[in-house]
Amino acid sequence: MTRLIVVSNRVALPKQTATGGLASAMRDALRERGGLWFGWSGKIARRTAGELHRLKDGPVEYATIDLSKDHHDHFYDGYANRTLWPLLHYRPDLVDYNRGHLEGYLRVNTLFAERLVELIEPGDLVWVNDYHLIPLASMLRERGVRNRIGFFLHTPLPAAGLLIALPQHRELLETLSSYDLIGLHTARDLRALEDYFLHEAHAVMRPGHRMRADNGRIFRAGVFPIGIDTKQVAEMARQAGKQEEIQQMQISLEGRALIIGVDRLDYSKGLPERFQAYERLLERAPDLHRKVTFLQIAPPSRTTVPEYRQIRRELERSAGHINGAYAAPDWAPIRYVNSSFPHNVLSGYYRIARVGLVTPLRDGMNLVAKEYVASQDPKDPGVLVLSRFAGAAQELTQALLVNPADTEEVTDALERALKMPLKERRNRWHAMMEVLQKQDITAWRTAFLNALAA
Repeated sequence: MTRLIVVSNRVALPKQTATGGLASAMRDALRERGGLWFGWSGKIARRTAGELHRLKDGPVEYATIDLSKDHHDHFYDGYANRTLWPLLHYRPDLVDYNRGHLEGYLRVNTLFAERLVELIEPGDLVWVNDYHLIPLASMLRERGVRNRIGFFLHTPLPAAGLLIALPQHRELLETLSSYDLIGLHTARDLRALEDYFLHEAHAVMRPGHRMRADNGRIFRAGVFPIGIDTKQVAEMARQAGKQEEIQQMQISLEGRALIIGVDRLDYSKGLPERFQAYERLLERAPDLHRKVTFLQIAPPSRTTVPEYRQIRRELERSAGHINGAYAAPDWAPIRYVNSSFPHNVLSGYYRIARVGLVTPLRDGMNLVAKEYVASQDPKDPGVLVLSRFAGAAQELTQALLVNPADTEEVTDALERALKMPLKERRNRWHAMMEVLQKQDITAWRTAFLNALAA
């Protein structure tokens, strides 16, 4: 079987505990085929790529490089997360473009290419992941690599009208034509990519979602919605009730219905709007007072970026305001927690929650929505309230779909979810679970790699 090389900004090294479904999927693919995982070590050193760190674990080899602080600040904190991230999440108003950041981003991609080209063997399949490494294939091609190279974008892709707001957008985005296969989460993302290449990059459409770029290269784009390890998540949730943390949570609820949200602290997740909808629920449905608790778990991220510090302050004020207005001596309406939890604990929280509230303003897929559904008790499942603008909404159509910017619509959905009859909850859950079992994480990686190799 053809050897696989996975490339990503960060590498999930063996025995790391804080790894999610994507890391597991990549490890499984590498163990199945044998191969190499290449990327940043996560360490800041005096010099970028001064040493190649190699580690062997069975049929899988890990190769990582360090970044200097200057390169990390320009590449990761700068261009990747202050320029590309807001643009890809439909927030051009937050794009902070800096020519120096772009140069740092391209320099790190060049260093990745220089180190990676030494490791690629004839016949290897190369799978590059996410927006940090958009130009990597073109740099590998310049160095003589003729292998099949695939790229998967884990974020949304906005329409061409937004993409062209990025300074020097063609110099960056046209490098995608150096990949043989580009994978996206949804048909909406695929339309955006094709529209950009047709109308901005002068590409020509070919049958089968193939395009001939202005430079003559022919490449293909396709929809590959990422899934979860459905069976594992369901079993983890079933076993979670034995854990002390879950038992303590159930005791603390005192029979109240739990609404749960779990999101990295990010402006794309729609958290302020979510808090407003919950406050509106308490305002207009006094019969739910003391009968419901909202737990929002939001681990901090990218704390060096001002917008992230601002949203944290905003949410702290909002949570304090809600509790100040509605709390009773024995009831806190909202529990706002800035900590991360292991997957086995989260699955237990999901299982006991009557409502999963997943309302990002934009999201590539959102695996929390899928994990919530997979974690439910089949005899007494909860209800998923899901943003129409998460990629998961294209598959989980039996969720209560909402526009997160419409406070009344989200509030209506919350009230409906809390009062939904058991029969309807079961019917909706069964329909969504069928999708998750069919389109799991294994199906995703298999479909992408088969398409790349074909």
